[in-house]
Amino acid sequence: MAKINQGKNYIDDIREEDLVREVEAGRLRAQVSFDGVEKLDVLIIAVPTPLDKNLVPDLQYVRHVTEELARHLRPGQLVSLESTTYPGTTEEVMRPILERSGLKADRDFFLAHSPERVDPGNKRWQTKNTAKVVGGVGPSSLEVALTFYGSVLESVVPISSAKAAEMVKVFENTFRAVNIALVNELALLCDRMGLNVWEVLDAAFTKPFGIMPFYPGPGVGGHCIPLDPHYLEWKAREYNFRTRFIALAGEVNRAMPEFVRTKALRILNEQGLAPSRSHILVLGLAYKKDISDWRESPAIEVIKLLQHDGAEVSYHDPYIPVFKHEGLDLESIELGDEALRAADLVIITTDHSSLDYARVVREAKHVLDTKNATKAVPNREGKVTLL
Repeated sequence: MAKINQGKNYIDDIREEDLVREVEAGRLRAQVSFDGVEKLDVLIIAVPTPLDKNLVPDLQYVRHVTEELARHLRPGQLVSLESTTYPGTTEEVMRPILERSGLKADRDFFLAHSPERVDPGNKRWQTKNTAKVVGGVGPSSLEVALTFYGSVLESVVPISSAKAAEMVKVFENTFRAVNIALVNELALLCDRMGLNVWEVLDAAFTKPFGIMPFYPGPGVGGHCIPLDPHYLEWKAREYNFRTRFIALAGEVNRAMPEFVRTKALRILNEQGLAPSRSHILVLGLAYKKDISDWRESPAIEVIKLLQHDGAEVSYHDPYIPVFKHEGLDLESIELGDEALRAADLVIITTDHSSLDYARVVREAKHVLDTKNATKAVPNREGKVTLL
């Protein structure tokens, strides 16, 4: 909060000069209390929607914010939920809480769901020029929400209900999760068959129709793909429906860090090294290249698995200098030639653009590349093992 009010940016996709301009002009201010909420016309909720250890949706943050807003709600306000959640949350969870205020949705105040669509690190598609899906709990709520979002965004897409809008977002993320699982499973099969999965995929994606590029990796990360499909899986049980693709995709994707561990141990064994006598350097802790977001990053699980095997594990990530979470306490090491030479194995888990992969391949004893980041490096055969 203090950083925002001082115009100090900590979000990768926000330009500092834009933040400073809005703060200095008095158009942006951060606070932690709900004081003054009744003076606002539009209230957007964008809070975490995690899962518990049993993959059950945890709506505590949505409920808490909604309960607080209900104490300040006044006629004419628009409340819009942007957090990804299961279909029915806005109507079945939020609406009853807000109506405890004595005000009625779609008559006294307006309630909508408009899922966020953000692709961290994407320079082309950002919030302003990405179509915004909007659904209301009634016609008046939809009209007001469309008017608001249409005033600041280039394109808004009206949809029949908040429930339908919620389904749109979980389907988008489920689509990605299932297709990522498909290519991850293909990678597992290609490993058994002695085929290069990257070669297979690159050739397949030359087809100009009927296919869309997805690539394998050490797992899936971020706050969307590993979590959101399970919101739909959980909700489907209410209708006595089993979402088999979602369950299977989750199993395949969650198993990928273990597969990376297996390939790493295989490489060490070929060198005559036991894990307990090995030093492994992991390149990349972020779940996606060129960002600092480590949430649900498969690299974290890879490190834990290798440490459990007794290996000494260090990491380098230009975007995450220190990592003290998830039971780990590590600092990013400098990626000098000596550090590369000292490692018995270098594992590329995030393909950050700023890294010199030719130097990594040249200096390292051996590289396990889970992202095909070394694709353009000449003469990598014998030095690089691909996922």
